[in-house]
Amino acid sequence: MKYVRIAVVSILVCFLYQQSFSQTLNFNNLKKEDKQIVTANAGLDYGLVYGAGYGYQVKSKKPLILSVQLSGPSGENLTDDFKTKIGAQMRFYKIRNFHFTAKAHGIYRKNENDFVALQNFGAEVSATIGCYKQKWFTAVEVGFDKAIVTHFKHSEDYKQIYPGVQDGWYEPATGGNFNFGVLGGYSFKRSDIFLEGGLVTTQNFSKSQLPFYGRLGYTIRLK
Repeated sequence: MKYVRIAVVSILVCFLYQQSFSQTLNFNNLKKEDKQIVTANAGLDYGLVYGAGYGYQVKSKKPLILSVQLSGPSGENLTDDFKTKIGAQMRFYKIRNFHFTAKAHGIYRKNENDFVALQNFGAEVSATIGCYKQKWFTAVEVGFDKAIVTHFKHSEDYKQIYPGVQDGWYEPATGGNFNFGVLGGYSFKRSDIFLEGGLVTTQNFSKSQLPFYGRLGYTIRLK
Protein backbone atom coordinates (compact mmCIF):
# COMPACT_ATOMS: atom_id res chain seq x y z
CA MET A 1 0.00 0.00 0.00
CA LYS A 2 2.89 2.34 0.68
CA TYR A 3 3.95 2.20 -2.97
CA VAL A 4 0.38 2.84 -4.15
CA ARG A 5 0.26 5.96 -2.00
CA ILE A 6 3.60 7.21 -3.29
CA ALA A 7 2.56 6.66 -6.91
CA VAL A 8 -0.80 8.41 -6.51
CA VAL A 9 0.64 11.38 -4.64
CA SER A 10 3.49 11.75 -7.13
CA ILE A 11 1.04 11.96 -10.03
CA LEU A 12 -1.11 14.49 -8.20
CA VAL A 13 1.79 16.70 -7.25
CA CYS A 14 2.86 16.86 -10.91
CA PHE A 15 -0.35 18.73 -11.64
CA LEU A 16 0.70 21.46 -9.23
CA TYR A 17 3.40 22.54 -11.64
CA GLN A 18 1.21 23.76 -14.44
CA GLN A 19 3.02 26.44 -16.38
CA SER A 20 2.70 29.84 -14.73
CA PHE A 21 1.69 32.08 -17.61
CA SER A 22 2.23 35.81 -17.22
CA GLN A 23 0.97 38.76 -19.19
CA THR A 24 2.56 38.98 -22.64
CA LEU A 25 2.61 42.33 -24.40
CA ASN A 26 4.63 44.38 -26.87
CA PHE A 27 6.92 46.53 -24.69
CA ASN A 28 7.83 48.65 -27.71
CA ASN A 29 4.22 49.94 -27.77
CA LEU A 30 3.76 50.30 -24.00
CA LYS A 31 3.22 53.97 -23.15
CA LYS A 32 3.27 55.70 -19.75
CA GLU A 33 -0.43 56.49 -20.12
CA ASP A 34 -1.27 52.77 -20.54
CA LYS A 35 -2.24 52.30 -16.91
CA GLN A 36 -4.42 49.17 -17.18
CA ILE A 37 -3.59 45.95 -19.01
CA VAL A 38 -6.11 43.13 -19.46
CA THR A 39 -5.24 39.66 -20.79
CA ALA A 40 -7.30 36.61 -21.80
CA ASN A 41 -5.79 33.34 -22.96
CA ALA A 42 -6.30 29.63 -23.58
CA GLY A 43 -3.76 26.87 -23.99
CA LEU A 44 -2.49 23.37 -23.45
CA ASP A 45 -0.95 22.67 -20.04
CA TYR A 46 -1.76 19.20 -18.64
CA GLY A 47 -5.07 19.67 -20.45
CA LEU A 48 -7.03 22.60 -21.85
CA VAL A 49 -6.49 25.66 -19.63
CA TYR A 50 -8.15 29.09 -19.62
CA GLY A 51 -6.83 32.22 -17.96
CA ALA A 52 -7.36 35.93 -17.42
CA GLY A 53 -5.23 38.66 -15.89
CA TYR A 54 -5.26 42.30 -14.87
CA GLY A 55 -2.19 44.52 -14.67
CA TYR A 56 -1.58 48.08 -13.51
CA GLN A 57 1.42 50.09 -14.65
CA VAL A 58 2.82 52.13 -11.76
CA LYS A 59 4.97 55.25 -11.97
CA SER A 60 8.58 54.16 -12.27
CA LYS A 61 11.81 55.03 -14.09
CA LYS A 62 11.49 51.70 -15.90
CA PRO A 63 8.20 50.08 -17.04
CA LEU A 64 6.78 48.21 -14.03
CA ILE A 65 3.48 46.31 -14.07
CA LEU A 66 1.78 44.90 -10.99
CA SER A 67 -0.57 42.05 -11.86
CA VAL A 68 -3.06 39.50 -10.58
CA GLN A 69 -4.00 36.44 -12.63
CA LEU A 70 -6.37 33.49 -12.47
CA SER A 71 -6.27 30.28 -14.51
CA GLY A 72 -7.84 26.84 -14.46
CA PRO A 73 -8.56 23.79 -16.60
CA SER A 74 -11.80 23.23 -18.46
CA GLY A 75 -14.23 20.97 -16.61
CA GLU A 76 -17.57 20.72 -14.87
CA ASN A 77 -16.43 22.04 -11.48
CA LEU A 78 -14.13 25.04 -11.90
CA THR A 79 -13.53 25.36 -8.14
CA ASP A 80 -11.73 21.99 -7.91
CA ASP A 81 -8.63 23.12 -9.82
CA PHE A 82 -7.37 26.67 -10.21
CA LYS A 83 -4.30 28.85 -9.86
CA THR A 84 -3.95 32.46 -8.72
CA LYS A 85 -0.86 34.63 -9.07
CA ILE A 86 0.11 38.05 -7.79
CA GLY A 87 3.36 39.78 -8.58
CA ALA A 88 5.22 42.15 -10.89
CA GLN A 89 6.84 42.40 -14.30
CA MET A 90 9.57 44.91 -15.19
CA ARG A 91 11.64 45.83 -18.23
CA PHE A 92 15.17 46.17 -16.88
CA TYR A 93 17.11 46.96 -20.01
CA LYS A 94 16.58 48.12 -23.58
CA ILE A 95 19.02 48.47 -26.45
CA ARG A 96 17.44 49.54 -29.75
CA ASN A 97 14.60 47.06 -30.35
CA PHE A 98 15.85 44.45 -27.88
CA HIS A 99 14.22 44.36 -24.45
CA PHE A 100 15.12 42.39 -21.33
CA THR A 101 12.27 41.80 -18.86
CA ALA A 102 11.90 39.84 -15.64
CA LYS A 103 8.87 38.59 -13.70
CA ALA A 104 8.32 37.42 -10.11
CA HIS A 105 5.04 36.09 -8.70
CA GLY A 106 3.64 34.42 -5.63
CA ILE A 107 1.29 31.52 -6.38
CA TYR A 108 -1.66 29.86 -4.67
CA ARG A 109 -3.18 26.81 -6.39
CA LYS A 110 -5.71 24.11 -5.61
CA ASN A 111 -6.10 20.67 -7.19
CA GLU A 112 -8.67 18.06 -6.19
CA ASN A 113 -9.81 14.60 -7.29
CA ASP A 114 -11.36 11.48 -5.74
CA PHE A 115 -8.24 10.73 -3.67
CA VAL A 116 -6.98 14.02 -2.27
CA ALA A 117 -7.41 17.79 -2.25
CA LEU A 118 -4.13 19.70 -2.56
CA GLN A 119 -3.53 23.33 -1.67
CA ASN A 120 -0.16 24.79 -2.51
CA PHE A 121 1.77 28.01 -2.01
CA GLY A 122 4.69 28.62 -4.33
CA ALA A 123 6.63 31.16 -6.35
CA GLU A 124 7.86 31.62 -9.89
CA VAL A 125 10.48 33.76 -11.58
CA SER A 126 11.26 34.16 -15.25
CA ALA A 127 13.37 36.21 -17.63
CA THR A 128 12.59 37.18 -21.24
CA ILE A 129 14.73 38.70 -23.95
CA GLY A 130 13.46 39.54 -27.40
CA CYS A 131 13.05 41.86 -30.34
CA TYR A 132 10.03 44.20 -30.14
CA LYS A 133 8.90 46.24 -33.16
CA GLN A 134 5.83 48.41 -33.61
CA LYS A 135 3.81 45.73 -35.40
CA TRP A 136 5.34 42.49 -34.11
CA PHE A 137 7.57 40.95 -31.47
CA THR A 138 9.39 37.70 -30.78
CA ALA A 139 11.32 36.54 -27.71
CA VAL A 140 12.70 33.60 -25.75
CA GLU A 141 11.87 32.94 -22.11
CA VAL A 142 13.22 30.80 -19.28
CA GLY A 143 11.42 30.38 -15.96
CA PHE A 144 11.29 28.40 -12.75
CA ASP A 145 8.14 27.48 -10.79
CA LYS A 146 8.63 26.22 -7.21
CA ALA A 147 6.05 24.58 -4.95
CA ILE A 148 7.09 25.68 -1.44
CA VAL A 149 4.53 24.13 0.89
CA THR A 150 1.55 21.84 0.15
CA HIS A 151 -1.50 20.87 2.22
CA PHE A 152 -2.93 17.35 1.73
CA LYS A 153 -6.52 16.46 2.65
CA HIS A 154 -7.21 12.85 1.70
CA SER A 155 -10.67 11.49 0.93
CA GLU A 156 -12.38 8.84 3.06
CA ASP A 157 -12.08 6.36 0.17
CA TYR A 158 -8.35 6.87 0.08
CA LYS A 159 -8.05 6.52 3.86
CA GLN A 160 -9.73 3.13 3.59
CA ILE A 161 -7.01 2.07 1.14
CA TYR A 162 -4.23 3.52 3.31
CA PRO A 163 -5.52 4.01 6.89
CA GLY A 164 -2.26 5.52 8.18
CA VAL A 165 -2.21 8.46 5.79
CA GLN A 166 -1.88 11.88 7.43
CA ASP A 167 -3.54 15.12 6.39
CA GLY A 168 -1.78 18.44 6.81
CA TRP A 169 0.97 20.69 5.53
CA TYR A 170 4.08 19.08 4.09
CA GLU A 171 7.50 20.70 4.02
CA PRO A 172 10.12 21.22 2.72
CA ALA A 173 9.25 22.24 -0.82
CA THR A 174 7.82 19.38 -2.86
CA GLY A 175 9.56 20.29 -6.10
CA GLY A 176 9.61 22.58 -9.08
CA ASN A 177 9.73 22.90 -12.85
CA PHE A 178 11.85 24.77 -15.38
CA ASN A 179 10.30 26.03 -18.59
CA PHE A 180 12.08 27.03 -21.80
CA GLY A 181 9.93 28.69 -24.42
CA VAL A 182 9.54 31.02 -27.38
CA LEU A 183 6.81 33.58 -27.94
CA GLY A 184 5.71 35.93 -30.64
CA GLY A 185 2.87 38.23 -31.50
CA TYR A 186 1.27 40.81 -33.74
CA SER A 187 0.37 44.26 -32.44
CA PHE A 188 -2.52 46.57 -33.18
CA LYS A 189 -2.92 50.15 -31.97
CA ARG A 190 -3.72 49.28 -28.34
CA SER A 191 -3.69 45.49 -28.26
CA ASP A 192 -1.59 42.42 -28.99
CA ILE A 193 -2.39 38.88 -30.08
CA PHE A 194 0.29 36.40 -29.11
CA LEU A 195 1.29 32.75 -29.31
CA GLU A 196 3.82 30.99 -27.11
CA GLY A 197 5.04 27.48 -26.43
CA GLY A 198 7.95 25.47 -25.15
CA LEU A 199 9.30 22.62 -23.07
CA VAL A 200 8.90 21.78 -19.39
CA THR A 201 11.36 19.82 -17.26
CA THR A 202 11.56 19.07 -13.55
CA GLN A 203 14.10 20.79 -11.31
CA ASN A 204 16.24 17.65 -11.66
CA PHE A 205 16.09 18.07 -15.47
CA SER A 206 14.02 14.95 -16.00
CA LYS A 207 10.91 14.88 -18.20
CA SER A 208 7.63 16.00 -16.65
CA GLN A 209 4.33 14.22 -17.31
CA LEU A 210 3.58 16.45 -20.29
CA PRO A 211 6.91 17.94 -21.45
CA PHE A 212 5.49 20.82 -23.47
CA TYR A 213 2.98 23.67 -23.25
CA GLY A 214 1.31 26.18 -25.56
CA ARG A 215 -0.88 29.25 -25.24
CA LEU A 216 -2.80 31.67 -27.46
CA GLY A 217 -3.85 34.99 -25.96
CA TYR A 218 -4.99 38.57 -26.38
CA THR A 219 -3.84 41.66 -24.44
CA ILE A 220 -5.38 45.12 -24.46
CA ARG A 221 -3.90 48.30 -22.99
CA LEU A 222 -6.23 50.90 -21.45
CA LYS A 223 -5.66 54.44 -20.20
